[in-house]
Amino acid sequence: MIPVLEAQGLRKVYTGGDGRPIEVLSGVDLSLTRGEFVAIVGASGAGKSTLLQLLGALDDPTEGRVLLDGAAYADQSEDRLAEIRNRQLGFVFQFHHLLREFNALENVMMPLLIGGAAEGAARSKAEELLAAVGLAGRMTHRPNALSGGEQQRVAVARALATDPLVVLADEPSGNLDHHNSERLHELFATLARKFETALVVVTHNRLLAARADRVLAMEGGRLVAHPGLEALPS
Repeated sequence: MIPVLEAQGLRKVYTGGDGRPIEVLSGVDLSLTRGEFVAIVGASGAGKSTLLQLLGALDDPTEGRVLLDGAAYADQSEDRLAEIRNRQLGFVFQFHHLLREFNALENVMMPLLIGGAAEGAARSKAEELLAAVGLAGRMTHRPNALSGGEQQRVAVARALATDPLVVLADEPSGNLDHHNSERLHELFATLARKFETALVVVTHNRLLAARADRVLAMEGGRLVAHPGLEALPS
């Protein structure tokens, strides 16, 4: 079976202020199947967010390649990569990045409309997803009228709007209290399986990592199997 997302030998090297190379990733390999939930942990500055940028076609590796559904990003045009980011990848960040002039329903509709969906179909899909994340009664509220937890659930619904192959999340519960974090974690695990979407989450949260099918640690620029959750950095 072809992995839905695969990283092969990813290296990322930046140039420091003194002109010397700084290697952040030094040969990362990762393979995910459809519907799989993988948590990535590690110390701050270990390269976790850099890896998500490469997996999300937001940056290019120095070496190695990323394949989505068997097709390498490096073989795609810029227009095709933009289409992939809009239609086949979903993103959830620590800060939800909702459009404040639009209500919850319109925010979730946005990627569908950008992708060319008819307004009626986009509205129906957005309503379904907002109901799935428990916001059926809050669809017409703008972000400033929603709590932090509600805003992040809108972001999750938006990430799932185009039925992406993969959702990439960077510290999605980092700004939430314990109750809202737990609700978001349960949603992630449930919806990833319901929609058969592969999910990669960078997190320091032990409870979120514990829900994953696999926990991997970023160490020395590489991903390694994590032996247990008791040693996760706080």
